[in-house]
Amino acid sequence: MSSASIAVNSPSCSNHFIKDGVSSVNVNRLCSFSLESGLFGSKIPTKKLSLSLSVNGTRPTRPERISNSGLEPVKASSRSFDVVIVGAGVIGLTIARQFLTGSDLSVAVVDKAVPCSGATGAGQGYIWMVHKNPASETWELTKRSHQLWKMLAETIRDQGMDPLQVLGWKKTGSLLVGRTPEDSVTLRKRVSQLSEAGVRAEYLSTDELHSKEPAIYVGTDGGAAFAPDDCQLDAHRAVSFIEKVNRSFAPEGRYAEFYHEPVTGLVRSTSSGEFEAVQTSNNTLYGKAIVVAAGCWSRSLMHDLFKGSHIQLDALVMPRKGHLLVFENFNPLQLNHGSMEVGYVDYQNATFPSGLDDQSQTLSVSMTATIDTMGNLVLGSSRQFAGFSTEVDDSIVFHIWKRAGEFFPKLKEPSLTDFIKNRKVRVGLRPYMPDGKPVIGNVPGLSNLFLATGHEGGGLSMALGTAEMVVDMVLGNATYVDSSPFAAQGRCC
Repeated sequence: MSSASIAVNSPSCSNHFIKDGVSSVNVNRLCSFSLESGLFGSKIPTKKLSLSLSVNGTRPTRPERISNSGLEPVKASSRSFDVVIVGAGVIGLTIARQFLTGSDLSVAVVDKAVPCSGATGAGQGYIWMVHKNPASETWELTKRSHQLWKMLAETIRDQGMDPLQVLGWKKTGSLLVGRTPEDSVTLRKRVSQLSEAGVRAEYLSTDELHSKEPAIYVGTDGGAAFAPDDCQLDAHRAVSFIEKVNRSFAPEGRYAEFYHEPVTGLVRSTSSGEFEAVQTSNNTLYGKAIVVAAGCWSRSLMHDLFKGSHIQLDALVMPRKGHLLVFENFNPLQLNHGSMEVGYVDYQNATFPSGLDDQSQTLSVSMTATIDTMGNLVLGSSRQFAGFSTEVDDSIVFHIWKRAGEFFPKLKEPSLTDFIKNRKVRVGLRPYMPDGKPVIGNVPGLSNLFLATGHEGGGLSMALGTAEMVVDMVLGNATYVDSSPFAAQGRCC
């Protein structure tokens, strides 16, 4: 993944600011825009927003009386932006895109590495509703985000491009499968719930399932919930596209990337009490709004940044390690749809078991199977609390392979030697929150500091809805989806 570091000495809209979480109007300036903006926007007709962030004068190069929370001194090299985003995963980059295409604010993205080097690049890429619970507090956000992904794919297609090539976008449909009578009861209930919530779904008996997916085996008592409209994408292609969109605003002075720059501190004004800049290893990036979207590193990062201050915040995000197996040109098994065992839902929502000394006790493995954009077979998945380790564990690899073989008998045919020779392994750290919901919103008491993290394995799935929510919060607009379930208050502080 290529990166760029673009020096922007002043933003194009330097008279923007956010104070106390609301927008202010400068009578001499009012920016209006529509979210329907060709390739770069989402096709959301009729929704127009009035952007009215302003100040009476521009920010001075160096604000008066700055402290650095006891960390490194402010460096001479500095840049000024309206929004600084910490984290260049799919959440951070889509937030940047939403600001750039939906307003005239300037944006900087800073990351200690590069995009797709964390959970985003290690995922399976499915944008599915079949395993989601309409009664959950994340349902509306997920549904909205899926709608926005589909709108984006349609926009790309309307402009004469192929969403498959641009995003890796495929309408595959998804199967949630079970093998026992109890599983079948659960699946019938899920189909009913999805249908009532407006998602097209149907229950498939064993014979009906076999006709749609001949390679899968669930026995005589099994069945499946089938969501024909579910899609998947390629994270690397999608992120590359989002980066391209973001970089198109760089010539205007509205966008810059600061990759390979670890964040070392926050700069706080002693007069206003707000954090006014992000200190990196090389730069001081001033921002009127700061968004931390650093995935599973958000907790330790916020802890380090607030060290020495009176702010009490513990973003309870922890890394949840996952393995996926990738087999290139694996001809023995061809799939028509994405598949997932019903037990995946329980594993995904399992709470962190406290008091365990043996981390292997926290391991869970469930079957997921997709064919990616390149025609490769991708099998998963594991979930494990193992700190920040991203080392491949061969015992987990074999466990995933064995579990997949219970649903796909053809996987038992290749020799063990061929299996070891041809497989690749993706390992990522999902940002897990104990209550199963991401944290999206401002840090209590700090109107211009926002969190967007804790999406666990649903980062891609919830990215566009999260971006829309964050931007509306920063601009002081009503959010499309109720944001209260995701607030930090009462969950992180």
